[in-house]
Order: sequence, then structure tokens, then C-alpha cells
Amino acid sequence: MSQDRKVAIITGSSSGIGYETSIALARSGIFTYATMRNLQKATNLESIRDKEMLPLKTLQLDVTDDASVNEAIQTIISESGRIDVLVNNAGYGLVGAFEDLSMDEIRRQFETNFFGVIRVMQSVLPLMRKQKFGILVNISSGAGRFGYPSGSAYVSTKFALEGLSESIAYELDQFGIKVILVEPGVIKTNFDSGMVVAKKSQDASSPYFNMTKKMDTVFRQLILNSSPPSLVADVVVQAVKSENPNLRYLAGKDVEQWVEQKKKMSDTEFFNMMKQSFQ
Repeated sequence: MSQDRKVAIITGSSSGIGYETSIALARSGIFTYATMRNLQKATNLESIRDKEMLPLKTLQLDVTDDASVNEAIQTIISESGRIDVLVNNAGYGLVGAFEDLSMDEIRRQFETNFFGVIRVMQSVLPLMRKQKFGILVNISSGAGRFGYPSGSAYVSTKFALEGLSESIAYELDQFGIKVILVEPGVIKTNFDSGMVVAKKSQDASSPYFNMTKKMDTVFRQLILNSSPPSLVADVVVQAVKSENPNLRYLAGKDVEQWVEQKKKMSDTEFFNMMKQSFQ
């Protein structure tokens, strides 16, 4: 591989945003390592790679496993000698009222969505500092800007990711490393089928059972008019290719509208608007 060719690594690439972003980055000429926990899910991605002769390789990486992360990063370094772009995308949504969530369910949510990001970033940063160049792209969410009922655990991971990303952006700028947050709205992916509903929230005796069912209906309605994952992939490529990328990029008309409304409204006004939307 040419030492001039940029190298990217993406987590959670078996489907949805990670899948589309892997293809988009490879099509843009960046050698892309599309990583995922289960390589048996790489068939479709590898088929497109072979058909289009894309500079893309699939690689096993489980963001919740120290050994898996270290092995994957070392493999990339030994093969390519560099890592220019990291896209932290792996994640899932835990659904359920806060009171219904067990500590184990909350820990698992944070282990993937937040600590998984930390694990991979800390693994690549020494190399990026040595290179004096790097781009960290963290796939956040509109849920990193505002909360909603039944999303307390998922929203908390995204708020944490926003704070982490904004803080380290100051620290890493001196080394030529940029940090980017991409904040999608509701996206047409299989994210909903991968959602985990808290065990107690599935119990009809839960005082929040009806609310959780209502939120499921609302979310499925939002999915019908949502943006495709390719939209997020295009935003990522645009940000990565930019000479002076922004810290934050919104991805989707819905999230643009919500964030704009939040800017204009008081907390009480926004709360009442969101409350009405979910009734």
C-alpha cells in the first residue's frame, strides 16, 4: 500500500450507518478497514468491494473487548503503517423507562456506546500523535442534544460522548488531530431491530408499560419518513475531506428542525413541545 494513501477504520460496519460509511469512504479513495464484531455479517460488504474493486478490508473488532481492539489496531498498523481516520459507529439503543432499567442493562449500554469509543480512541491516539495528523469521527445522535421518554440510558451515552469529544478536541488540536461529532436524526437502518427493550419494561405490570408501547409506535412512525444511512455516510465523508472540519455536523432534516427549535425555545417550551409529540 502506498504510504500516501490515507487509511480509515470504522467500527460497527456490518449494517446501517457503518456499512454505508465504509463504502463511501472506500469509494472516495481512502483505504478502509470495515470492522465488526461478527465477520459472518461481512458478506454483503465484501461483495460490493469485489464488484467495485474498492480499497476495503473487513476485520473483526469487538469494541467491548480490550484484546479484540488491540489486536485489530495492531493488525492495521502492521499492514498499513498508519491510521488517519477513525469512525466510532458501533452502538445500540436500550429502550425502557429509567425506573425499569437494571444496573446490568445500563452498564452494557455504556460499555458499547461510550466505553467502546474510549477503548478504540485510546488505542489509535499514540499513532495519530506520532503522525501529527488524525481525524476522530464519533457518531453521536440528536439524542446527544436532547432527551426523550424511554431513552434515558441511550441518551446518557450520547450526552457523555458529546462532552468527551468536545473536551478532547482541545487536548488533541496541538497534535494536528481533529475531533468531529456527527449527529444523525432518525435513520432508516436496522437499528430499531437491534434495539434492546429493558426486561421490566416488557412486563405489563410496569407502571411505564403503556408509555413504552406508545414510544415504540411513535418511533416506528418516525422511521417511515426518516433519512437513509447513506445521508450520514455522505456527511462523514464531507467532514473527513474538509481542511477545517466543524466540531459538529447534523445529519437529517428532522434533527436540524429539533435542534433549531431547542435554540429558539425555553427549556419549558421545548419540554412541552416534545411531550406533545409523544402523546
